[in-house]
Amino acid sequence: MAKNVVELKLYNTMTKQKEIFKPKVEGKVGMYVCGVTVYDLSHIGHARCYIVFDVLYRWCDAAEVNRGLKCHRSYGGSIYLQHLGYEVNYVRNFTDVDDKSLIAEVLGAKYGLVQIIRKANQIGEDPLALSSRYSQEFLDDMVHLQCLLPTHQPRVSDHIEEIKDMITQFLYFGDFHALSNHTGSVQIINNGCAYPVDGDVYFSVDKLPSYGKLSGRKLEDNRAGERVAIDLRKRNPADFALWKVVTLMSFPIIIHIGITRTDLYWLQAAKPDEPCWDSPWGRGRPGWHIECSAMSAKYLSFSFDIHGGGNDLIFPHHENEIAQSCAACSESHVSYWVHNGHVTNNNEKMSKSLDNFFTIRETIQRYHPLALRHFLMSTHYYSPLNYSISQLEDASEEVFYIYQTLQDCKDALIPFQEESLKEASEPAGRKPKTNPAAQGCLDKLRKDFEAYMSDDLHTNDVLTSVLKDALKFINSSSTTIKKQKKPQLPLVHSLIELEKGVREVLNILGLLSELTYSEVLQQFKDKALKRADLQEDDVLKLIEERTMARKNKDFARSDKVREELMAKGIALMDVGQETVWRPCNPHRLEQAAQPRST
Repeated sequence: MAKNVVELKLYNTMTKQKEIFKPKVEGKVGMYVCGVTVYDLSHIGHARCYIVFDVLYRWCDAAEVNRGLKCHRSYGGSIYLQHLGYEVNYVRNFTDVDDKSLIAEVLGAKYGLVQIIRKANQIGEDPLALSSRYSQEFLDDMVHLQCLLPTHQPRVSDHIEEIKDMITQFLYFGDFHALSNHTGSVQIINNGCAYPVDGDVYFSVDKLPSYGKLSGRKLEDNRAGERVAIDLRKRNPADFALWKVVTLMSFPIIIHIGITRTDLYWLQAAKPDEPCWDSPWGRGRPGWHIECSAMSAKYLSFSFDIHGGGNDLIFPHHENEIAQSCAACSESHVSYWVHNGHVTNNNEKMSKSLDNFFTIRETIQRYHPLALRHFLMSTHYYSPLNYSISQLEDASEEVFYIYQTLQDCKDALIPFQEESLKEASEPAGRKPKTNPAAQGCLDKLRKDFEAYMSDDLHTNDVLTSVLKDALKFINSSSTTIKKQKKPQLPLVHSLIELEKGVREVLNILGLLSELTYSEVLQQFKDKALKRADLQEDDVLKLIEERTMARKNKDFARSDKVREELMAKGIALMDVGQETVWRPCNPHRLEQAAQPRST
């Protein structure tokens, strides 16, 4: 393991400030990130969350990045290996069991909300089979977005016994504390933090005086609002379900959403094919919050380093996780709570319940997955990110520029590779001379990249500043080398090293493709043609028409061809005697045409 010489700072939601990261066990990191509820294709709000924690994973785990370099046909050591080098145990779960109570069934019917069981019933599929299918769809999306596989990906349906065991601890031993030994087993001393009612089991938040410390909410603030059901059987309206019975019952309920008490008085029993499990309290399913507490404890123990997720999970999900885990083990503690901001659509949170989302799958059909990944890293992870086609087009242009620059550099260096290798190997042990300006650019790239990433993962600054400066230097140097009759080998050597440095940065950001530069560029062009509803032959014919118009001094027609193509996202560039094309943002022309406000 590499020595950790870089101080990583992370914003901790619990303390509301950036803190220097110090793992509980030297050289090792335990990280749990709440996964998706799998009943449909995931949207780009989900993508942002898992890209954020993929970057953190890459930044902390030397072994994963090193494997990434190898599988991406890279060369040279990772910048990453020079500092952090932790061994990361990364756990990301699948919620493949519906936490829907019978009350939620009525809410779902009223508002059109779709969860696992309702979706399965709609299409006539077994709920667990549906969850399994969409779990694989999610994993396919993550592969496209170049997210590394976590160490563990537990599913709720495989951990029902652990969940029931944890609930049992709360119920049957009076007021209690528990201690976790080195094997992760729990010794119960006493209890009283939960209570059963008609087969349901609720956690009593009054038993935990510190409840609300993550979100900053007070118990008296937890009032039922729109779409929130108040069950009069609860001791406190803020008490939450640990287990939800699915058998026939009746009890009085008040709903503040226009559903009458009569509507809910008799609740229909679960269908025979719906997932449910026997328990001491009745046949049912676990609540949502207890699932993550049980799985994180199994794979990371009750005390670990990082717990992550979207900031919509701060309350109630993560607040309730803290309550449960502290009740189960007096030494339960997560050092850093890390949350990412929402992706918004017209400044409203993107979500399936609001039907204002775009799936990952439909987005990458029109835009390269690397463009979507770049877009989702273009704002600091903690801030909200407003979705727009124009910003996605900009991200597409930026990634195309990165790969075009690297391709141009490769082309420029090809004639001098043999001489460069020869000088590098003779005499033995002597390093080849370097160009001072190029070496300075490489040193600055590494220093600034390390500084921005270590300061709470400022990927936005890396993309807009650090990388651009290095790419600009590579571009100008490539042009210089192409004009040389006799190569300046120090510049050639330095440019080779600078290209390696850029690749290392791209790899840690998850933007380094396993394909060649030219293959990636062609993929971007293919996506641009699809958006423009054109074939490449159509573009080449228009280029030829423009060339003839210029030859005949018909500059009006020449300009019109260029503008028509640009309006479709195709930019023409005159390089010497040749005209080439590349993707561009068609909305930029519209923005330029808009009158300025006075």
